Amino acid sequence: MDIDIRNLSKSYYLHGKEIPVLRNLSLYIAKNELISLTGPSGVGKSTFLHVLGTLDTPSSGTITYDDCQVHALNDAKIAAFRNKHIGYVFQFHHLLSELSALENVMMPLLMRRQSRNLAQDKAKEMLAFVGLSHRVLHKPGELSGGEQQRVALARALAHGPTVLLADEPTGNLDEKTGQEIVDLIFSYNESFGTTVVLVTHNQRISNSFKKRLTLTKD
Repeated sequence: MDIDIRNLSKSYYLHGKEIPVLRNLSLYIAKNELISLTGPSGVGKSTFLHVLGTLDTPSSGTITYDDCQVHALNDAKIAAFRNKHIGYVFQFHHLLSELSALENVMMPLLMRRQSRNLAQDKAKEMLAFVGLSHRVLHKPGELSGGEQQRVALARALAHGPTVLLADEPTGNLDEKTGQEIVDLIFSYNESFGTTVVLVTHNQRISNSFKKRLTLTKD
């Protein structure tokens, strides 16, 4: 799925004062591309991902996925588009502590009204992909930080998203463990053609991407 971003701007308002975050950003992302996004803190990297992934709305400009201008849709259709096409991984894994790794990965599939058997099979498949077949019944508190992030990645990929958006997914991990997460993302992209946009402060990780973008405050 190609993504065409035209003159994208996003502002917030505080006490009646406009605070611009993104200004007239234009970018074309081809299907299957791997893109890293870097830039100083506060420049709008996370805001960009949120708008790109339809978690937030732009102040102006357009985002077109293939022939679908997504923010022109109504809320229900935007939510349906997001649930079908977008996967998210964040710096903090946001796993449900009372659920096992398997149940955490199953949860979004069950919310998409897949049968329990199909959701379980897919969750096991994705946990195997991230190297956690032996940890499926463990709860987040029984897993290392890297294992927790692997579960979060499996959960983001379980529904087969067209686009994976990753916001500092290695930010709380050591170099070796962080690179393992990135390698899994690369492997998934190679196998399934999922487009990836990954925000990172880690220059070494950024340099491992074929396409590298930088947001600036100017």
